Amino acid sequence: MATEPDSWEDSIDEEAAPAPPKPPAPGFSFNPKATTFSFSPGASTFSMPVAPAVVDPAVAACFGAPAAAPAPPAPPSPAAAPTPMEEDPAPKPEKPAPPPSPPVKETPAVVASPSQPEPPKAPKASKASKAAAAVPVDFENELKGLSLKEKKKIEELIAEDDDDREHLNIVFIGHVDAGKSTLGGQILYLTGSVDERTIQKYEKEAKDKNRESWYMAYIMDTNEEERAKGKTVECGRATFTTEKKRYTILDAPGHKLYVPNMINGAAQADIGVLVIAARKGEFETGFEKGGQTREHAQLAKTLGVSKLVVVVNKMDDPSVNWSQERYDEVQSKLTPFLKQCGYNTKRDVTFSPVSGLMGFGIKDRVSKEMCPWFGGPSLFEILDGLEPQDRNRDIAVRMPVLDKHRDMGTMILGKLEAGTIVKGDDLMLMPNKVPIKVTSIFREADEVQYALPGENIRIRVTGVEEEGVSTGFVVCGTQNIGRGVKMFEAQLAILDLLEHKALFTAGYKCVMHCHTLTEEVEVVKLVHQIDPKTKLPCNKRCPFVKSGSIVVCRIATQSGSVLIEKFSDYPQLGRFTLRDEGKTIAIGKVTDFAKKKGPV
Repeated sequence: MATEPDSWEDSIDEEAAPAPPKPPAPGFSFNPKATTFSFSPGASTFSMPVAPAVVDPAVAACFGAPAAAPAPPAPPSPAAAPTPMEEDPAPKPEKPAPPPSPPVKETPAVVASPSQPEPPKAPKASKASKAAAAVPVDFENELKGLSLKEKKKIEELIAEDDDDREHLNIVFIGHVDAGKSTLGGQILYLTGSVDERTIQKYEKEAKDKNRESWYMAYIMDTNEEERAKGKTVECGRATFTTEKKRYTILDAPGHKLYVPNMINGAAQADIGVLVIAARKGEFETGFEKGGQTREHAQLAKTLGVSKLVVVVNKMDDPSVNWSQERYDEVQSKLTPFLKQCGYNTKRDVTFSPVSGLMGFGIKDRVSKEMCPWFGGPSLFEILDGLEPQDRNRDIAVRMPVLDKHRDMGTMILGKLEAGTIVKGDDLMLMPNKVPIKVTSIFREADEVQYALPGENIRIRVTGVEEEGVSTGFVVCGTQNIGRGVKMFEAQLAILDLLEHKALFTAGYKCVMHCHTLTEEVEVVKLVHQIDPKTKLPCNKRCPFVKSGSIVVCRIATQSGSVLIEKFSDYPQLGRFTLRDEGKTIAIGKVTDFAKKKGPV
């Protein structure tokens, strides 16, 4: 991983090497056994006698001081021998000129007494030597992430935790009116997160608005505007648990005007639930060109959603009535498209028929009387049966900032993508390089001592005010803080360009979405095109590309440095999408950074 030359890692070698000893000051003489000394600001040398002694008159004359009185605590001893002094050919005036450099080099730094051939005290350690001594023994592992001591501490905290269930973030995606919010509300109701009295209240409220079937969606859509229009605007959030795992629901908006909000939600997700409306005409509207079913599936794969559960909703609708033919039709049309998006449809995609409004097929399996042709698992069984996510908790911390607010200090919200945060940790807020300290960690409403990768957490920090935190910043570990970049190299897959901008070339400006970051960017140069069949670079010159091409290009940010990572190092921070005029035109991954010395 590329790092700044002035970063912590680059300066360690300089700190670890002991600094060469400085030459002694002109005329400097020092005896470590001395108890008193006399000093004149105008003199160039001074002397410290060993034991209570009478200062030699010649020496006193050298400093411009009277032949001296002894130290007050002890009476003068005439038998005491004078302290050996540095050889001085002749007494100097009270304010002499500095001696020439050759005699200075010959003057010893320390003149010891005859009984002490060498000074017993070592020179005072510098700050650099102290920093070098503080480096842990396992230095190579420290650069990668946690030290052995920190790992042991985390293992102890995990062992003390009673709840060791895996945590998963689930994003509900799909076309508008597919039933995502209703499905999320039904899940919360079935798991006991919402009581019966609240459901009755929402049911009455929906009936007063002549929207009887919307009452379950009110659990997720808390905004009055969302309830009035029946459209999710912000990405809703809720939690529920099963016997095996803990889940966070991210209810993404389905309308095309709110795709940026959907991207923010999908960027935090581990699992995607693609909700399809089986009702006649609704599936076709969402799946045809321009429908949000297609765009959401492509964006989810780009944003790192590796597993997809396709929920065929509204199977209890009178126009469907749990029809196997309709279910098979939806499955046959979606499977090749999802394969084109990059999903392994045999391993990573699962289909399941449900009724979000009535709750059939969610917690319990659909009964044979209702749906005799389907004998598969319920939605909860599918989610609980997914393989554990591959998370590395021993590397440097990376937590993109989703939101911030003030609550007895500065609170930062986000999903911990890599590493482990422990209460009391010293971290770095990038790309501004602001040191912060974690004073509290919250998982939902509970305060915890640590957080593992994949958790949606809130941390209270010191060292930065709320105004100094912005969405798109990244909280990093001090062992490896990454780097802010203004230019990077990326591999792009061009999806579908705009009709009036059909050529993708140098100078193309658009908006980049990477983790929680939204940044205006410009294509600086097309490096080379990639042959989609051989996956090898094409040798011919590449002035422009069209829709469906794969190209390596250099991209520059417009407003300043941002923190992104190479896809090979941190995949979650190395994926991005390019959008122009409300349409996704390309998906890509960061392959390299601009090769410049110093900060970019």
